[in-house]
Amino acid sequence: MSDAVVLAGRGVRALVRQPWFVAITLVQPVVWLLLFGALFENVVPSPTGDYLGYLTPGIVVMSALFASGWTGMGFITDAERGVMDRLLVSPVRRGSVMTGSLLNQQVTTVVQTLVILALGYATGARFPGGVGVLLVFLLAVILLAAAFASYSNALALLLRSQESLIGAVNFVVLPLSFLSSMLVPADHLPGWIAAIARWNPVDWAVVIGRQALAQDVDWGLVGTRLAALAALAVVAAALAARAFSSYQRSV
Repeated sequence: MSDAVVLAGRGVRALVRQPWFVAITLVQPVVWLLLFGALFENVVPSPTGDYLGYLTPGIVVMSALFASGWTGMGFITDAERGVMDRLLVSPVRRGSVMTGSLLNQQVTTVVQTLVILALGYATGARFPGGVGVLLVFLLAVILLAAAFASYSNALALLLRSQESLIGAVNFVVLPLSFLSSMLVPADHLPGWIAAIARWNPVDWAVVIGRQALAQDVDWGLVGTRLAALAALAVVAAALAARAFSSYQRSV
């Protein structure tokens, strides 16, 4: 684990050294929240009557989804610069390379989530479900980000091309975003989209976040969605580990 923490710290330091990139990373979800809130506030009815507050969990999930989708770019850059080759001949444990990448991504996910929730609260969103369900929501977002970061890393190791990775990530992330209740309540989705959304991991995380807006939290609903996200993260991490083993054998 110590090797993974060191490698994750390397990624965090590289991020901190790019203040403009950090600012853009944090500003983008803020713009999404304010832009989508203004666009759909008078169009989309929300169960709470406060669309901006209703939208906040969706923007949290969208930000985590897109940020984690580009995690594999780091592996491609390391491979092109020879950093990956040096890691493979060093005493660093092989599993730490993948774990460090995922830990680095989780730091971004947690910071983004806290910033967006704070902005939502500042603009009027209230979460009567309480701190407990918000912490569970944070865990759900972390699990979702871990699953998609693993997916991105696996594709990066197999495709080894930034252009191919961008295409493959967009092919999955964009449809999953819009085939969910991220922006529109499930009751107002077309029937076929609502049916797909029930099996969409993005929607699972959004549903958990929306429980924070409810007076009476449906813990059964939260528990089943959280378990499904945990299972997805484990499967995705296992596939990423196999992709890393395949990459090792090929170099």
